[in-house]
Amino acid sequence: MTAEIKGGIDIAIKVPTHQYQQTLDFYRTVLGLPEIVDKPPATGFLLGPNRLWIDEAPAMSQAEVWLELFTPDFQQAAKQMEASGVVRCDAVEPLPDGFKGGWVMSPCNIVHMLREPEAW
Repeated sequence: MTAEIKGGIDIAIKVPTHQYQQTLDFYRTVLGLPEIVDKPPATGFLLGPNRLWIDEAPAMSQAEVWLELFTPDFQQAAKQMEASGVVRCDAVEPLPDGFKGGWVMSPCNIVHMLREPEAW
């Protein structure tokens, strides 16, 4: 049985400290995107039907884009990923205990959160 997987609504840009404030200013001031303010300390913006999160990443030297995928059954989807040779990269960012999801890496090194959404 194949796990159903579809695109999520969250996109994260991990930004080095030396570019963080200018990146926030770009989305906030230059583009004028509506800001998401109800999840401090996270800073996000509405990007059409998606939410764009700008995360400060002091250990990085350049920005990275991270994407989200939804599945109704994470365990089945994780087995499918493993059978396909997809690299798990759960060490990139800790997840809460009991979280029904994990981090996977595309062949071109784009990090994806594969998880069960709150409501499918």
